[in-house]
Amino acid sequence: MSTSCDMLVFGGTGDLALHKLIPALYHLHRDRRLNPDVRILALARQELDRDAYLALAERHCRAQVAQADFQSETWRDFAQRLDYFPLDATQRSEFVRLAHHLGQQDGRIRVHYLATAPRLFRDIASHLESAGLAGQASRIVLEKPIGHSLDSALEINEAIGQVFAESRIYRIDHYLGKETVQNLMALRFANALFEPIWRAGHIEHVQISVSETLGIENRGGYYDQAGAMRDMLQNHLLQLLCLIAMEAPGRFDAKSVRGEKVKVLEALKPITGMDVLDKTVRGQYTAGRIGGHDVPAYYFEKNVDNDSDTETFVAVQAEVDNWRWAGVPFYLRTGKRLAKKSSEIVLTFKPVPHMLFQNGQVNRLVIRLQPEESISLQLMAKAPGKGMQLEPVELDLNLAQAFHQTRRWEAYERLLLDVIEGDSTLFMRRDEVEAAWHWVDPILKGWQEHYRKPRPYPAGSDGPEQAHQLLERKGFRWWQ
Repeated sequence: MSTSCDMLVFGGTGDLALHKLIPALYHLHRDRRLNPDVRILALARQELDRDAYLALAERHCRAQVAQADFQSETWRDFAQRLDYFPLDATQRSEFVRLAHHLGQQDGRIRVHYLATAPRLFRDIASHLESAGLAGQASRIVLEKPIGHSLDSALEINEAIGQVFAESRIYRIDHYLGKETVQNLMALRFANALFEPIWRAGHIEHVQISVSETLGIENRGGYYDQAGAMRDMLQNHLLQLLCLIAMEAPGRFDAKSVRGEKVKVLEALKPITGMDVLDKTVRGQYTAGRIGGHDVPAYYFEKNVDNDSDTETFVAVQAEVDNWRWAGVPFYLRTGKRLAKKSSEIVLTFKPVPHMLFQNGQVNRLVIRLQPEESISLQLMAKAPGKGMQLEPVELDLNLAQAFHQTRRWEAYERLLLDVIEGDSTLFMRRDEVEAAWHWVDPILKGWQEHYRKPRPYPAGSDGPEQAHQLLERKGFRWWQ
């Protein structure tokens, strides 16, 4: 059971709070993971009374939680924890009212979860301090993106750091809360089978793909300024790359794990100038069909400029320039309105030195993060019958079945508990965020200097053809 605390959710009427945070907290309550004394306060500009907010939160929670997991009686019990406080986060005086509402409870842990636009981060932190709500027992959680460039990330980190010590800042990336992502470390560092071959001498190339069938939904205003690089690759995909490429930490704690991840980011070979034309691909979806439904082109989406050249797809050939990975290409890709929803990491091993059989193939380790979480190792085996006809077979580990899970923990459930307990292992440190931007910024600059419109791809496809050519140059193909 968790520690006692107050959980303050700024942006409490937004999609993140209603679709992810409240359902996650409901599950933690239902599973008796929350201390009975944990209080949840949603804050937003809308002038709602408590009953109106509870009705709003219940409607969204019912839509997000599986029908079998939602019980009205449990919700009523959970709702006793939940309250709402109208607040304009830009007004310092509003935080004085908030402090009065919370009352003086010295030493009580307060978690300030900023599910807001990043432009509000600095104001909220400053106002919390002026109202006496940023004491030693308080913590702050920042949602990505942390800025839109290295300079803006530095400004945000500096402003937050003036109020909160680094040990009390939790920069969240929900991908790090996924069970299979954490199993990457167990797979590598708890099994003698993989560690000796987890290196350039045995691995041919690595693919990290995050594909979405959804478009931009109601985020057109934000997404048209961000694009796939800032929205997904700079954070989610680079975090996955770090876990694949990092060295074994001296111990499993926040300082050691995050220190090894920073080393990977610092070892990424820069992609600058004309290199962006050879090692990156930008795409933007055009009209198409997904799931039997017509889908409009990106530039016809709500709150998107009709002449927008924002990328909805990006693929990058990266290289970790260190002893373990020198010469091994890492291919990263992510996009919206693609043929299927999936997140996969694929390590392709080098072929055997001498191919005895004509139809021999390489081995692969496929780590699936969604829609299901599983790990499979592709091996070659002889098919039944006469002759040495080889076919690929898979050794599968379905994590839900292996541990007899009836329901998988959602990433936010685990991460919210970690914040309450003060465990920052699965969160990004300041230098991590800045190192990621240090690598991404030259790519963004290269796109500006050597302008080329995003390559079009039909909605419901696998992305632009140029993304396939990125691998074909070395004789590889994207894993399907």
